[in-house]
Amino acid sequence: MADLMTTYMGLELKNPIIAGASTLTADMGTIKQLEDAGTAALVIRSLFEEQIQLQHFKFDEHKSAHEDVSAEIARNVPPHADYAGPAEHLMWVSKAKEAVSIPVIGSLSCVNEETWVEYAKKMADTGIDALELNFYKVPADFEKSGEEVERELIQVLKRVKESVSIPVSVKLSPFYSNPLNFIAALDQQGMDGVVVFNRLFQPDIDIEKEKNTFEWNLSQKNAHQLPLRYAGLLYGHLEADVCASSGIFSGRAVARMLLAGANCVQVVTALFRHDIKHIKTMLSDLTEWMDRKKYTTLDDFIGKMSRLNSNDPWVYKRAQYVHMLLKGNPLD
Repeated sequence: MADLMTTYMGLELKNPIIAGASTLTADMGTIKQLEDAGTAALVIRSLFEEQIQLQHFKFDEHKSAHEDVSAEIARNVPPHADYAGPAEHLMWVSKAKEAVSIPVIGSLSCVNEETWVEYAKKMADTGIDALELNFYKVPADFEKSGEEVERELIQVLKRVKESVSIPVSVKLSPFYSNPLNFIAALDQQGMDGVVVFNRLFQPDIDIEKEKNTFEWNLSQKNAHQLPLRYAGLLYGHLEADVCASSGIFSGRAVARMLLAGANCVQVVTALFRHDIKHIKTMLSDLTEWMDRKKYTTLDDFIGKMSRLNSNDPWVYKRAQYVHMLLKGNPLD
């Protein structure tokens, strides 16, 4: 029977399927279900600096609301009360780590460089096995160049790596002018893993109510093709491990990512569209495919179809675009 073991950021995983950060990894009941279903590791739902700032603001607002009322009512708010900041999240992460035997990866998304470092240290102190930096950078500043944005994030990674002793990965969106160059620069700063790619929440508009709305941005089936392309391009060019994310719904999709060059995958949407037990089905399908292909271990085929090992070095470049143009009607 096929051996599904792999490594990611130096962590030994019993198989290549990691549960990505979501509401499912923010509940003690579901993280136990994820472990029981066969998940090799899980990424705890992100600690967002903006969320901490907002909660702190609301807490201060609540305290100040009692300043002009009677002394009796004001005593309902302790005079030296202060907002706990990230303490509640950190306590929960620590308990989650104690509750499961599989590797637990913390997730962090901050705005300010100093906060990245401060929170990274606090997250490492919870006992997590690794830390994922969620570089959720949305273009919103006309004055800041792409080079400046990347330079700031590279500096964040450098300082976090200097501050913690656990492995550190970076989760990126594809919206950089040259993701390969940026990933290579992060690799030079010692990142241990890179997750391609993060799915950003996008705004929408309700045209009847004329108000902004925000919907779940779940992956679609063909979304796996973008991380597959980059896994294939990155294989053999990084010291860091590659984890593919987006549109991975089956064991066959996992096999595609590994053939391209990923060490492992993260799944989220598949667990919402089906259920947590679907992980068992994905692992069964991957095992069946490996047995049929007579692959004993994942190392037998990881990167086999990457650009580095492909007989057609142009398969991950523009040649496929030209091929589709020459093909004519794609429905024929």
